[in-house]
This record gives sequence, C-alpha cells and structure tokens, in this order.
Amino acid sequence: MLAESEVQMSEYQYYEFRSIDRPLSARQMEELRKISSRAQITPSSFVNVYNYGDFRGDPDKLIDKYFDAFLYLANWGTRWLMLRVPRKLLSSETAAAFGGGDCLAIRQRGDHVVLSFRSEDEEDYEWAEGEGWIGSLLPLRSSLMRGDHRALYLGWLLAVQNEELDEDAVEPAVPPGLDELDSALDQLARFLRIDTDLIAAAAERSAAKPSSSLTRHDVIAWLSDLSAKKKDDLLTRLITDEDPHLVVEIQQQALESVHGTSPPSDERRRTAADLLERAQVLGDARRAKEAKDRARKKAKREREAAKRRQVHLSSLRGKEPKLWSQVHELIDTRQPKRYDAAVELLRDLHDLAKLREDLGAFRTKMSALHDQHQRKTTLVERFRKARLLGG
Repeated sequence: MLAESEVQMSEYQYYEFRSIDRPLSARQMEELRKISSRAQITPSSFVNVYNYGDFRGDPDKLIDKYFDAFLYLANWGTRWLMLRVPRKLLSSETAAAFGGGDCLAIRQRGDHVVLSFRSEDEEDYEWAEGEGWIGSLLPLRSSLMRGDHRALYLGWLLAVQNEELDEDAVEPAVPPGLDELDSALDQLARFLRIDTDLIAAAAERSAAKPSSSLTRHDVIAWLSDLSAKKKDDLLTRLITDEDPHLVVEIQQQALESVHGTSPPSDERRRTAADLLERAQVLGDARRAKEAKDRARKKAKREREAAKRRQVHLSSLRGKEPKLWSQVHELIDTRQPKRYDAAVELLRDLHDLAKLREDLGAFRTKMSALHDQHQRKTTLVERFRKARLLGG
C-alpha cells in the first residue's frame, strides 16, 4: 500500500493492471468491481485514475491473484512497475542476483517470480500521464521469459544511481546486448529515469547479443538429437497441457541447444563506485562534445546570416535617399508596427554607412531624426534598443 503522506498530497495517481496469460473470469471481474466502482475493467485490464483520494486495493495482492503486470504513476515522482513471470522461465535465484533495495525488489509467489521496479524522484515536477506506458513495457515480460536479463540489470543500475548500494557493491553478470537496447528496454530506462551515461558505462562490458532466431533446419537438427521418449513427452504436453508458456519453454531449450549460452565475462566485475565514476567521465565527454557541436552549428548559422546580410545590403546600395524618405513616412504614421519597420530600415542605413566608412553622416541624420521626434517615447525607446543613437 502507498504511504499515508502520499495519499494526502495526491493530485494525480494512475493505476493499471494487465492480465496476459489468461483473461479474467466474470466472477473475478465482479470481485474487482467491489474494490473500485469507478475503475475501467475488461477481461484483460483494470485501470483507475485518482485526482483525489486513493486506491483501496493492494497492488501486490492483486498481482498475486489476478494479474501479470502492474504500473503506477503519481505526479509527485513515484513510478512503479511490477511483472509476474513464471518461475520455470525465470528462477528467483537468477533474479535475486540483480535485486537489492527498493529499486528492484524480487519475491517468489507460488509458481511465479514477481519483479517490482520502483523509482522515486520528488524533484521531478514534469507532468506525465500514465496512459500508454504499460503497453510499451509489456514486451519486457516476454524477453525475461526468453532469458534476456537486461531489464533486471537496469533495475540494479537504478539502485546504483540512487545510491541504495554500498560503493563497493559488485555488479551482477552484465547481460549481452546492453549497448543496443530495444524499444521496451529504452522505455523502461525512461520510465525509471535511469541516467543514460550510467547505462553507457555499464554497456562497455556487455558482449554482443546472441542470436535468438531458429531456422527450420535448426529445429529439425535439434529434434533429431532428442530421444523418442523426450519427443513423445513434448508432443503430449503440447496437446494436453494448458500451459500458455510451454512453447516459449520449448523454444528456449532449442535455442540453448543450437546457439548455446553466453559464457560469463572473464573481466573483473566493477563496483558501484567504478560505474558512477565512469558514467561521470562519459557524461563530461558527452557534454563537451555537445557544447562543441552547438558552437559549430552556431558559427555556421552566423556565417550564413552574415552572407545573407551582405547580399541584402548590396541590393540597397545607392538607394539611401529613398530609404531615408521611407523612414520618415513610416514614422509619420504614428503606428507602433510601422515604427518597427522604420527601425529595420535605419539598421540597414547604419550598416551601409559603415561599409562606406561614412558613419559620421549617418550619426548627423540620426541625431536630427531623434530631435525631431523626441516626444515620441515609444519610438525613441526603439532607437535605444536598436543602438542607433550615437552608433
């Protein structure tokens, strides 16, 4: 349940539960309706938004009984994602290597392992809606069931970022492919607000992601190596079992047989302090590069603007008397927008005089113009802002 202090300061709370493996029964939907009369309930989801008050249900208990995924987002900075994964496809022992603290909590419930990712940032005042997040994150569950542990490592990294771990805490095995996050992993990093420089630092020790595809030839070769008893067992289970994950389980067996498993890195595993220090170095280098790129782009824009200015001034050469006449006409309208147009012409006349090395003549005419219209305060203020007086 959420803290009482969180309930009192509530302005926006978003709850969304998803049932993936099996649809909710009519009875289950009735049970959920008793928890909330305002929720949107379907056979695959339960969604509720609160602008005041709080949710009466317990997300942990609801995940254990009804759902496979849960997402919570509050406007004061709390973000929470839970995924329930079959234990035969992700053991609690494997997941526990990445856990620790509140950022990634792991518990076993019957035949499932529940992963709880949580990010707290009271200084994050940027308004964010909860709708749409869970759909982009659900592929993580399938990836975890297929042996991809990158989401778990990101949860561990969040604990490093939030300084939940000791500086000398040693990282778990770095999963392959951390340097090429797919869309769901990228969304997880965004949802949990994990520093991209910290991810880049961790990815320096990540091996290439192994192949996750199986050709028809691969499958035939794998099956030919299985005993008749094993094949009969697999076929029997496919026909009689109502296990929604059986195909994934068999695919994993085939993948491991065909491609093998990635061996652990022989390199020394880094500490939390190592990763934070390296992230700082990478961040400094990235910011320096970005500043250099911005300076280069700015210089390019200024050069291009200067060229356009030169072309424009060249087109005005010899037209100075006409321009001065237009200035007087625009000022005589006493319209502020026309004053702006007059100031633009005066800038042109100033720069033309500068090119002719005859600024003295411009200053004389500008001084006379000022004296003639010094009672027009808005006009004179425009002269000052454009630095036309005495310039």
